[in-house]
Amino acid sequence: MSGSTPTSAPSRDARRTPVRAAVASFMGSAVEYYDFFIFGSAAALIFPHVFFPDDNASALVMSFATFGFAYIARPIGAFFVGHFGDRIGRQRVLMATLLMMGFSTFVIGCLPTYDTIGWLAPVLLVFCRLLQGLSAAGEQAGASSLTLEHAPDDRRAFFTSWTLTGTQGGQILAALIFIPVVALPDEIKYSYGWRIPFWCSALVVIVAYFIRRGLHETPEFEDAKANNEIAKLPLAILMRDHWADVLRVIFCASIAAISTVFGNLALAYGEEVDLDSGITLWLVVAANFVALFSQPLFGILADRIGRKPVFIYGALSSAVLMPFYMLSMSGENVVVIFVLAVLTFAGGYAAANAVWPCFYGEMFDTRVRFSGMAIGTQIGFLLAGFAPSIVTALGGVQEGGWVVISGFTAVVALIATVSALTARETKDVPTADLGHRPSPDRESELVSG
Repeated sequence: MSGSTPTSAPSRDARRTPVRAAVASFMGSAVEYYDFFIFGSAAALIFPHVFFPDDNASALVMSFATFGFAYIARPIGAFFVGHFGDRIGRQRVLMATLLMMGFSTFVIGCLPTYDTIGWLAPVLLVFCRLLQGLSAAGEQAGASSLTLEHAPDDRRAFFTSWTLTGTQGGQILAALIFIPVVALPDEIKYSYGWRIPFWCSALVVIVAYFIRRGLHETPEFEDAKANNEIAKLPLAILMRDHWADVLRVIFCASIAAISTVFGNLALAYGEEVDLDSGITLWLVVAANFVALFSQPLFGILADRIGRKPVFIYGALSSAVLMPFYMLSMSGENVVVIFVLAVLTFAGGYAAANAVWPCFYGEMFDTRVRFSGMAIGTQIGFLLAGFAPSIVTALGGVQEGGWVVISGFTAVVALIATVSALTARETKDVPTADLGHRPSPDRESELVSG
């Protein structure tokens, strides 16, 4: 079955609203990563003191493990969220994930501590974290699919880059809220001060909800539904026709571990080398602020020279720059630390971060795009979720731990690079022709919406 017909193409182009889709995706990702970053920051700086016994030497490792639990729920959620995203539409599923994320984050701010209810406190924390993971399972995949299918064929990388640029907006907002929290006296910080950023999540969700509510479904999905091309079981088609692409996305998606190392693990390492927590949070703000501008530029570059070279540059440059950044945190020159933080994240990792929503999404056709991206990325993100606890257990948050952190980053970057090299370049492929199209003998797999 071919892509679009000559008569359907103009109407499809007229129904595309790339700017609105990009704004809605930006806000959804901002909510997700606001919630995720405040959790990661709290896991590094707060939770070891309030959800675990103070005399437990493993409190930091266990705290980072709670951060990773969301990444266990994410692959499970991806199968369900991806299925419904490909069956009933991107926009409706994204509304549900947004509300679930906001609810679970707000509840975390209301949880009793270890001193109040003992080990039940971290159990409840893990439960809320699992809800966050179920929500996040479809957020970026759905937002990326929605924006890609709304974007003009020759600007897909630019518009989809705003999905991940939203992560920078969320991290900036979260860090700015956390900076005054860590400066509070301990009796306030560890009692109710740390709860404020979690409660503020409700305001961010409300704003994103009203922006996203007015966005209509993608023309690609609407046409697939009108042409009886909605798969009964997207997962079955995905595993039969796109299993290699799913594996490719899984290994490429491991690159996200660099972000959790930079944004969360570095906070704990900074404390170990006596770098003020306020400074490490400002490092995150500065790097993510510059990435707000560099990521769309990387998207434009990917539309001109291709997705693969930009993604691979982002992976390899992160591996090269990370040891210099981590070493600088042990020094006394704050300017050098800030420069290296910005170079490592906004000048290196941001290239891969900006391009992957388009790079991964273009591997799949409309019938399975949501499922393929959701399942592939969320399994790949497992490494990212547990990177802080793995590296901490290996001695990464100790004097000289920069060697462990840098080695871990290099391995992750190499895995992502090799996987990306096996993908085909899709820069010049029309959106309607992305992925494999069903053959006539497979009509039984399709059902009218």
